[in-house]
Amino acid sequence: MAIFAAIISVMGLVPAFPVPGMPVPITLQTLGVMLAGSILGARKGAGAVLLFLLLVAIGLPLLAGGRGGLGVFTTPSVGFLIGWPIAALVIGWLVQRAGAPYRLWWGVLANIIGGIIVMYVFGLGGIMIVGGLTLPAALAATAVFIPGDIVKAVLAALIAKPVHSAYPGLLPQRARREASADAPVG
Repeated sequence: MAIFAAIISVMGLVPAFPVPGMPVPITLQTLGVMLAGSILGARKGAGAVLLFLLLVAIGLPLLAGGRGGLGVFTTPSVGFLIGWPIAALVIGWLVQRAGAPYRLWWGVLANIIGGIIVMYVFGLGGIMIVGGLTLPAALAATAVFIPGDIVKAVLAALIAKPVHSAYPGLLPQRARREASADAPVG
């Protein structure tokens, strides 16, 4: 979990792409959140993200632009920060439910559901509550980030596939559906 907290931290230091008119740049940190859930699973993935957020809360400048401290949890982006561990949890839960071997298409779907849909539910909520925006205004303000998040969801699944191939014990084995017709019932 500590390694993934560090990965998320480093992804915030990678030069961000500023978005005109937006206070938050496009970063790779959401990719780190998706990777945590995709590779570590539900509990450990969410734990890694919570550890990262704890480090941010105590003041380490780990968010894009060198931001850190409790003040970042009072900005309109607080919903996304709250949504990160939940996104990792959902991604990990979906990946674990599918079991081994890791299936790329399912990994992409898990990252889209957890890393985009779940994350944006929380993110939009934060923008609406703290930023005082309506839902249409919040959607318009965040729409520019969605194409990049789709790319990150695909990248996370593409990265997770060889990791799960190299470490097959990360996922539980899928139940065999080819039960023999001759097997005793009851």
